[in-house]
Amino acid sequence: MERAAACPAVGGSYPQKNAEILSSQYGINLFLAGLLLTFAWAVHAVGISKSHLLSYLITLMLIQLLWMLWYLCRSCTQRRLIRDKDTHAGARWLKCGITLFAVITLILDSFKIGYYIDFSNCLSPTEGIFPVTHAVHTILQVYFLWCHAKDVIQSFKTLERFGVIHSVFTNLLLWTNGVLTESKHQLNEHKERLITLGFGNITIVLDDHAPQCNCTTTTLCSIFSQGIYYLYPFNIEYHILASTMLYVLWKNIGRKVEHHQQNKTPFKFHGITVGTIFGLMVLTSTIAIVVVYLIQIGGSKTKSELALTMFYLHAIFVLALMCTAGIIALLIYRLEDRSLDNSKNPARKLDAELLVGTAAGSWLLSWGSILAIICAQGHPKYTWYNLPYSVLVIIEKYIQNLFIIESIHREQEKVNDDIKTLRIVTISRGSTLSLPPLYKEVYNGRATHDSGDVPCLFRGSICGRENNGAGVAKEEVSQDNSLVMHSASDFSFYSRNTVTNNKRRILKNIAAFLFLCNLSLWIPPAFGCRPEYDNGLEEIVFGFEPWIIVVNLAMPFSIFYRMHSAASLFEVNCKT
Repeated sequence: MERAAACPAVGGSYPQKNAEILSSQYGINLFLAGLLLTFAWAVHAVGISKSHLLSYLITLMLIQLLWMLWYLCRSCTQRRLIRDKDTHAGARWLKCGITLFAVITLILDSFKIGYYIDFSNCLSPTEGIFPVTHAVHTILQVYFLWCHAKDVIQSFKTLERFGVIHSVFTNLLLWTNGVLTESKHQLNEHKERLITLGFGNITIVLDDHAPQCNCTTTTLCSIFSQGIYYLYPFNIEYHILASTMLYVLWKNIGRKVEHHQQNKTPFKFHGITVGTIFGLMVLTSTIAIVVVYLIQIGGSKTKSELALTMFYLHAIFVLALMCTAGIIALLIYRLEDRSLDNSKNPARKLDAELLVGTAAGSWLLSWGSILAIICAQGHPKYTWYNLPYSVLVIIEKYIQNLFIIESIHREQEKVNDDIKTLRIVTISRGSTLSLPPLYKEVYNGRATHDSGDVPCLFRGSICGRENNGAGVAKEEVSQDNSLVMHSASDFSFYSRNTVTNNKRRILKNIAAFLFLCNLSLWIPPAFGCRPEYDNGLEEIVFGFEPWIIVVNLAMPFSIFYRMHSAASLFEVNCKT
């Protein structure tokens, strides 16, 4: 009978498992088709134009818009029903971050619309339809994620799996399109810079997709064309964040949620002053280095070499500081005895996987640079700084990944009740001198105003002056001894609590410092400061085209790693 009763439950999981497999395969095929279209346009394949790629992306966005509207309408009609929520998914700070990137993406879309209007005589209509559709898609998707990122879907599960996975891979394709467009622009600038560094023999004809007609308003066209490429990094981060949040939603479909209270972890600036100050110093200096780098690089051979040297020295110093901070944090963790939270958590699992997976992009570039330095026959002076820089990039990511992954898996510390009821009692000539009421009854939330009396401590019943009369001298001695013993115990609790607070303060400052450092290291590659392009030594050893392919594949993951690490470190700071 037990086996018969268990059969329906077991059999009922097969359709959902099949739906998960089918939906994932649908998404992968959707992505591969779009990836081939993108690649065909990039290499100027015969019969494939940009309008074909944009038409495909517009179709995917329209399908996602229809699904999101259907889901929102159905949720509105069932708003009175109590739904399961994943408290770990869709944190408020993550929603605020994606909203910021979405706003800048909308500005990018407006620039594209203006660019299309100025070149409308020779551009395909799809280039005007795409930014309009994308703007509508962005607005509705951000609203959807704000309202439903935490949902654990339990109805229409098969249909919802296909809808959510369609949204995931649509965002990944939009991310790929943005990465490719921005990379082609960076590559053209890189080819021009190599000439000034004396590597003219490895340059190739510029890959130009500019319109073949004149602009109606020259000044506006220049603003739009230049502004678009400075806004692309935010658009790229927006789509990858959206795809990760939607992927967590997809993983939560049909999941049984454990109903336990989730402690809120609000961000508090108090106690992280030192880490914030040092982090802001790194951020400010990094912005200055990027500005000088972009001005100097390509100006002349001497200026370009000085720009590269300046970048490497600054990066080496910052990475060394980050390694030191990470090692200190890990040593503090080794001194603590706290268990890990091994409960099922799709959002936390995805965070850990993304950290290690995207770090591989930087490791690939670093090992390529190390091999180039070892194997190259000639070494310009500035290329030697690339060796410690590449080694530190590898080590820093090892340490930082370990720190973040351990931090997000550690259980939050519970304050001991004995520490909450801490009392500091002073003994003077057999009488008790009580501290202000605030320190007497912290745990109970009220103050006792008994004149000169000390409340009962732990299990001992100490009543200060109620025992009048003689014949109790022995009892008074025993009470005094008990009071001294409990006072010593209280002081030990106080000392232990102080040590714990100091450790937490150090960890919060380290997390704040690393958070700002990761934002700082996100800025250079996102805005065109890429020594992997401008060094020139790797192109000589590996060949121009092979190395450029490696850089174009690995760089997007390296850029995303920094932003994802910053987001994870913000969460670590809140939890610590």
